[in-house]
Amino acid sequence: MAFRGIHDADPLDPSVLLLQDRHRSHFVDTEQLQNVLRPRQQMRAFLSMWRLDPRIRPYVIRAGFYGIYRLGHIIIDWPLITCLVERWRPETHTFHVPLGETTITLQDVAIILGLRIDGPAVTGTYMVDVAELCGDLLEVTPPADALRGLTISIRWLCQQLSTPAADADEVALERSARGFILALIGSFLFPDKKGVHVHLCFLPLLRDLTLTSTYSWGGAVLAHTYRELCRASLDRRCGISGCITLIQLWSWERLHVGRPDFGRSVPFAAPPLPHGLHDDDVDGVDEDVVDGLPVQHGVHPEADADVAPEPALPLGCRWRVPLTWVLNPSGVLLLYRDQLDAQTSDQSYGSRTLERWLTGCSLYA
Repeated sequence: MAFRGIHDADPLDPSVLLLQDRHRSHFVDTEQLQNVLRPRQQMRAFLSMWRLDPRIRPYVIRAGFYGIYRLGHIIIDWPLITCLVERWRPETHTFHVPLGETTITLQDVAIILGLRIDGPAVTGTYMVDVAELCGDLLEVTPPADALRGLTISIRWLCQQLSTPAADADEVALERSARGFILALIGSFLFPDKKGVHVHLCFLPLLRDLTLTSTYSWGGAVLAHTYRELCRASLDRRCGISGCITLIQLWSWERLHVGRPDFGRSVPFAAPPLPHGLHDDDVDGVDEDVVDGLPVQHGVHPEADADVAPEPALPLGCRWRVPLTWVLNPSGVLLLYRDQLDAQTSDQSYGSRTLERWLTGCSLYA
């Protein structure tokens, strides 16, 4: 879709982009809107509240959410997200840049987040009995102050389920795992407007964690992200929800704007943790030590034969290392706008990286 020029965001042909008079770029162009979108994510707060018990890890792996947990919290560059929202068009579900149109695809979601993109759709119902549902799958009944409609407080879930008893049996551990995964969904994949509650429509999908892993969580995340981008791009919205980490990591992999440099040489894929080292211990371990360990088929050579191998980590985990912006300044909205306006064909990244990643993993595993 052609535009008039750098200083005029209106399209040359308005027959397709019918929402231009409501679009964020129109208000920016007329100097009616210059603010940066406000954050609505609480992943860091969730991870600080809820330390993953090693006994629960196998259930998280079985459900297919271990890669999301290992991806964890990545600091969001809100001017970058704002700049991308200004380029998002709800009519086409694409980012409009000088070289054409681009968008986040199912393949991007599968590779960057490690979520399944085939299988049954993630659907739910609003016709649920909260007390019965929570009692059945979590064995706790939330009080009225922990609920907001059909959403439940993530902090309350943490208080009730984050520390299973020392002698907890398999049933109790699975209940705790359901609570952890539900809170992870609400903090990372489908955050609400404040990121402090999660909808209970996801809880029935966690009844059988083996079956949980077969759902197309990647498709649901992409659809939700599209919806939130559309909402944020219209009518002078001040905030954006959804899986913001996906948008940022996609931009870092695909675009040159705001892209950090690795603070040190890192391997192509973040390795799984060696036997005996827990996720909660990673922050206290020198990353060079972990990265330097020999890994074969996802198992540390000294691991016991009866220990299940760690799953392959998503591509997004490669950004969980020291980063610098010395060669590419960050955090300046006006600079990002100018850089995108002046984009050239050689200023794109990620194709070789994604191709190499595709040779070593399955999108449907």
